[in-house]
Amino acid sequence: MITFEELGLEERLVKATSELGFVNPTTIQEKAIPVLLSGTKDFIGLAQTGTGKTAAFGLPLLQVINENDKYPQALVVCPTRELCMQIVSEIELFKKHIRAINVIAVYGGTSIGQQIRDLKRGIQIVVATPGRLIDLIERKAINLEQIKYVVLDEADEMLNMGFQDDIELILKNTPQRESTWLFSATMPPEIRRVSKKYMKDPVEVTVGKANTANKNIDHQYYVVAAHHRYEALKRLIDVNPGIYGIIFTRTKVDAQNIAEKLTREGYDIDALHGDLTQQQRDAVMGQFRDKTLQLLIATDVAARGIDVVGITHVINYELPDDMEVYTHRSGRTGRAGNVGICMSIVHSREIGRLKQIERMVQSPFHKLEVPTGKDVCRKQFFSFMDKLLQTDISHGDYETYLPMLTEKFADVSKEEVLQRVAATEFDRFLKYYENAEDLNIREQRRDPRERISRDGFNRDDRGNRRGGDDRFNRADRGAGRGERREFNSNSNGNTTRLFVNLGTKDGFYKASFLQFILDMSELTKEVLGRIDMKEMNSWIEIESGAAKQMIRAIDGKNYKGRRIRMNDANSR
Repeated sequence: MITFEELGLEERLVKATSELGFVNPTTIQEKAIPVLLSGTKDFIGLAQTGTGKTAAFGLPLLQVINENDKYPQALVVCPTRELCMQIVSEIELFKKHIRAINVIAVYGGTSIGQQIRDLKRGIQIVVATPGRLIDLIERKAINLEQIKYVVLDEADEMLNMGFQDDIELILKNTPQRESTWLFSATMPPEIRRVSKKYMKDPVEVTVGKANTANKNIDHQYYVVAAHHRYEALKRLIDVNPGIYGIIFTRTKVDAQNIAEKLTREGYDIDALHGDLTQQQRDAVMGQFRDKTLQLLIATDVAARGIDVVGITHVINYELPDDMEVYTHRSGRTGRAGNVGICMSIVHSREIGRLKQIERMVQSPFHKLEVPTGKDVCRKQFFSFMDKLLQTDISHGDYETYLPMLTEKFADVSKEEVLQRVAATEFDRFLKYYENAEDLNIREQRRDPRERISRDGFNRDDRGNRRGGDDRFNRADRGAGRGERREFNSNSNGNTTRLFVNLGTKDGFYKASFLQFILDMSELTKEVLGRIDMKEMNSWIEIESGAAKQMIRAIDGKNYKGRRIRMNDANSR
């Protein structure tokens, strides 16, 4: 295998990599470093998170800039504060034997005055988030006119976060740059447009196939009813006693609520979302990095740039709306050659989207059963026993207490001692899970003469719709008024139709109304079916198991001074 020295790196950098334990470069490093050392070529590197991209551009930057010139020569732009700090931390390690080069991290949420003072001390490499960098440009506190090298790291995430205009402004303010290096996990059309506009004949390197996931990750999914998501999440956590992972939700409300519920139930967990101050965010990340927290629950935006060593599991509490976000989520685990697990809790209606993601990442997804209560207790029991046997008893004066213990347990058998230890540790688990229900959705057997058409209705072999599974009931099939039939409830009784006295006159359109009722009820959109909105009223199709929760959460509340009425439409 090729070594760092063979890539053309100078002796001081090779020595630093060797001392860090890096002998052979990763694929992206092997392909990128020789190109970037030329210094004058635009470059696009497509590789997944966790493949060593920081070293791929950090090592060449340290070699191509002039360490004797004490002004900004290289600019690295990345989406988040965490990634910004991580990049600086790694470059500091690489430049261990090049003392004359100074690197600074520039990001929001901290004193801009201190950053301005630091910039005046002769900085050659600036690593910045777009927002804070533009603040500095507008204050004329940083001069980018002599910048020769611009690196855009995690470019797709920056565009997903709405930084496209900022990136273009930054590129316009670096007129003397000799080359632009763009690194990204995916290549959406927006990045392609930016590269065509600001880069000249870039060398493009793709490690693996675009959008594919890390092959060290085992992709698993569990199919449950939407109202069983939380219980399924708890079981997946409990059946993996050594879990150290990130749970992803779509909204900050879900992240906070689930974190609070799990905390009350004794789990070492906290939430990371956009409502946290920078100080709170730093505190949460600090606890997670030192493993005071076993689990972190986060939204996609809040988790951008997180790079924590040793994450064993990623759990998708809900699938992301954007399929490409899945690769970013799953890429938090399975890094640096380690094996990771990415679990997704899905509703049966999401299977189609899951299969699309599976095709996109080109890695098999494995359908597994949500463990039973007995499975959880068994796994926790054996984990505790292993921990008990591995406990270090060499650093305590335990022998002093042995005579007392021997006397105390003289009439108690070894088996009974073990039983009492197990009861002390597992009483809560055993009581909680002794009557635990099966959370898995089972496929229902159908009459072999039936088949499901693409429109969701059951039809017989001649293609005629069978009345028994019609999801809607016509109030008047023979009326011939051309109106869409009204929904009562489906034939198997699993869906309820709710009435609410809110409509378009209250300023809602369908998307805003959907968000409103989900935020109020803390339910997910998977439990909902069709929504019919009128001027003064609306009707909501919802899974029967979730109907009461929505009514309790919304009925009787006020909206803009108006009392909301919500009830089962069939009981009106």
